[in-house]
Amino acid sequence: MTAAVLVPRRFSVSTAAESLSSSPCLSSSPHLSRSGLLHSRTLSTSVPHDPQLSHSIRNSTMQLSMHVPRRDDHDDNDARTPVQTETTPLIHVDPPAKTDPSMLHVALRSIPAVLLGSLLNILDGISYGMIIFPGTGVFADLGPMGVSMFFLSTTLAQLVYTFGGSSFAGANGSMMIEVVPFFHILANDIRAQIGEDHATQVIATTLAAYSLSSVLTGLTFFLLGALRLGTLIGFFPRHILVGCIGGVGAFLLRTGFTVSMRIDEDVDWGTLERVFLDRENVVMWGVPLVLAIVLRGVTSRWNHQLIMPIYFLIIPLVFYIVVLSLGADLTHLREAGWIFDMGTKESEAWYKFYSHWDFGAVSYGTLLSTLPTQFALLFFNILHPPLNVPALSVSLDEDVDTDKELVAHGYSNLLSALFGTVPNYLVYVNTLLFYRVGGGTRIAGFLLGVATAALLVVGTAPIAYIPVMVVGALIFVLGIDLVKEALWDTRRRTTRTEYITIVGIVVVMTVWDFVTGVLCGIIASCFFFVVQNSQRRCIRSLHTGETAMSTVRRPSIQRAYLREVSKQTTILKLQGFLFFGTISHVEDTIRDIVDGPKWKHSPVSFLVLDLTHVAGVDMSSTEAFVRIHRFLMVKGVRIVFCGFEGDGAVGRALESVHVLGADDVVHFLTFCDALEWIENAYLRAWYLAQKSEVRSTVFAALPGRHDRGYDRVEPQALDMNMTPRRSYMRDVGNRTIANETEGQHPTEPLNTLIKAFSSHGDGDGDGDVDVELLKPMSKYLERVCLPENHVLWEQGDAPDGLYIIESGVLRASYKFAEHLQRVEESMVPGTVAGELSGLSGLPRNATVAVERRATLWRLSMGELERLEGEEPVLARCFLRLVLKAAKIDYDILLSALAARQ
Repeated sequence: MTAAVLVPRRFSVSTAAESLSSSPCLSSSPHLSRSGLLHSRTLSTSVPHDPQLSHSIRNSTMQLSMHVPRRDDHDDNDARTPVQTETTPLIHVDPPAKTDPSMLHVALRSIPAVLLGSLLNILDGISYGMIIFPGTGVFADLGPMGVSMFFLSTTLAQLVYTFGGSSFAGANGSMMIEVVPFFHILANDIRAQIGEDHATQVIATTLAAYSLSSVLTGLTFFLLGALRLGTLIGFFPRHILVGCIGGVGAFLLRTGFTVSMRIDEDVDWGTLERVFLDRENVVMWGVPLVLAIVLRGVTSRWNHQLIMPIYFLIIPLVFYIVVLSLGADLTHLREAGWIFDMGTKESEAWYKFYSHWDFGAVSYGTLLSTLPTQFALLFFNILHPPLNVPALSVSLDEDVDTDKELVAHGYSNLLSALFGTVPNYLVYVNTLLFYRVGGGTRIAGFLLGVATAALLVVGTAPIAYIPVMVVGALIFVLGIDLVKEALWDTRRRTTRTEYITIVGIVVVMTVWDFVTGVLCGIIASCFFFVVQNSQRRCIRSLHTGETAMSTVRRPSIQRAYLREVSKQTTILKLQGFLFFGTISHVEDTIRDIVDGPKWKHSPVSFLVLDLTHVAGVDMSSTEAFVRIHRFLMVKGVRIVFCGFEGDGAVGRALESVHVLGADDVVHFLTFCDALEWIENAYLRAWYLAQKSEVRSTVFAALPGRHDRGYDRVEPQALDMNMTPRRSYMRDVGNRTIANETEGQHPTEPLNTLIKAFSSHGDGDGDGDVDVELLKPMSKYLERVCLPENHVLWEQGDAPDGLYIIESGVLRASYKFAEHLQRVEESMVPGTVAGELSGLSGLPRNATVAVERRATLWRLSMGELERLEGEEPVLARCFLRLVLKAAKIDYDILLSALAARQ
């Protein structure tokens, strides 16, 4: 098993995916999607899995299994087999005897990892430490000082992580090299404001600005970790981050040219002529560029973690072999730019940069003017650890607390600020390589810290003998990788707008500066977000009440009436976040409903706005609802809101503009409640036009949870004698409810039976039930009177028969699963309750309680058997009627459930 990693330290989508794919917990880790963009280093390499490298994991496993009883822990006479548990191995293996390896043994075993870690630090220190400061003007001779600051920051981070700051025993710390472009912006701005003639003030203020970046970074990391806000960074758009990384890559490519030729960073036509038309300069930058391309070609074919170190060790050896064979003079080579000219023959002590610290020389006004760049640098800094730590946890199969790691980053950066150096962080790939070669212990981490401190103390004298092409090749490799990562690898993984944003950020960062690039990326991302979300469907569905019925179980005659008049109900289900980009489509749709050609032949009485799937509304949306309410009020259409809490975010927003709470606006928590209220309103509209005795009887049969609001809508919406809408309701009522047979058979339970089954008969074409056939049913039915709130049966109870409702209202509550919302169904007079479980003998599938005092007719299990024995023809006819009614009722229930989606 291999782990593919890239070694320049860069954000890498593809590298992270390859690295994580080698993790033993890949298939089950929930953190894989969060691995995101990871830091890498300068070489694409594959690390073979070595069992010796899993020492810490094996130790943890051994400790976890120590509780398993060993055979020698029992008495010799005890032959009992240990009880198998989930933690007991299937094959019993005696654990090895307890060993306490000496610190010296662990230290010796860590030497390969320490050597590899030191070599990586040397390469980074030489290539990136040398360019912490711009290479021209007052900063021309500060390359060695940058190297010292690099090793000092790296040493401090390494010691903080090793002495308990990080949960990773072998964590590798390093200076945060990705922010070097921001350091150049800071330095150049300070030099421009103070002036080239005041070198002391420029350098002192620049050092203070670099330390201020460590202070801001440390405080931010510490607060994020202490307040446990590490996951917030996951909300930042990744394509902006990719664009920033591409901008860093473009900066490094440009820096590779300037370092290789030792020229100024300012680009003009004269500079371009010197770079591309001067033969000597072409050789100076062409050699390191070719070396970088060759390295990438080698690593694309052969993957090994030692290829990069060996490659960059071979380059100076070959260089000096050529120099010796030609007898070239080193002084002449330094003057020609082939070897670094340190400006002194003596080694520069690592602490020399403190001689430039002069608080009296710091221009504090200039320092404050750098705050915009400081915040841009800070913004870029805080993106690294929250992404690296979870990915490293997955790769190493170690469970760590991201917030604890952020606190450790806070301590290490505040310590760097105290020592006057630059920000640092935990490096993903260096740590992974360190573990792979046996460095997963605190001792190994401590030895790496000591080795890095030794490199710091040695000073910068060896740099005077390093060929410039080595550093140039390292910078070119990183720049090529980052530009390829941002512009080439993402071309098929991002949307068109995301890719345009990435390219735009890279261009702006290259032509102008990094702060402007980050701001442009954020603005472009916001713009494209608005455009894309404006194009998304905010209307989930649009239909009439004819296709969406409530869960109230009603007599077939009432159901026929409601199915017809519900054509005057329009249901609009909305979704997503309603903002200025989407609400206009909703408003136009509603205007088309009431102003379009459909209004003439299908006028609307009620508009249901279901906001169940709406995440929120902005001010533009609430104002649009005000306009919607106004023109619907003119048309006599009543708004019925549902799907949100009145005291929730959506409810408060609508209430703030006085839409929610208006006299002709009604609000319900659920969609089914809204439909039930509207259906009751339609029924009241019919019965209000009938005789008073009919009104009182029927109104008592309507479900009573939502009686509120009828007084506000009845005077206009429920008058049956004026507009085409009300005329249509009257005509439908005359064709359906007017044929209701109530009162034709004054005796009970025959009257209730006819009401329940009047339209389910075998029929001679009209479907009427045979009244004479049902008369003998009276002797098998038992009258039951129940008070309000009485529980008739619980879900799961054994059935005691079926019930036919004469008066009152029952409410059934269905609980399908613990995580699902309960489904409620009302049952009014003229309907049957408990019929399926009563006929099948299976447990009750719902809990049924009395909502309003009820009178029921019960056919018990015993009476059903007696009916089948004494009146087989009647029994067969009755069962057929019950099943027909049940089929229709459950079809309506399923339709109501489907309409909730």
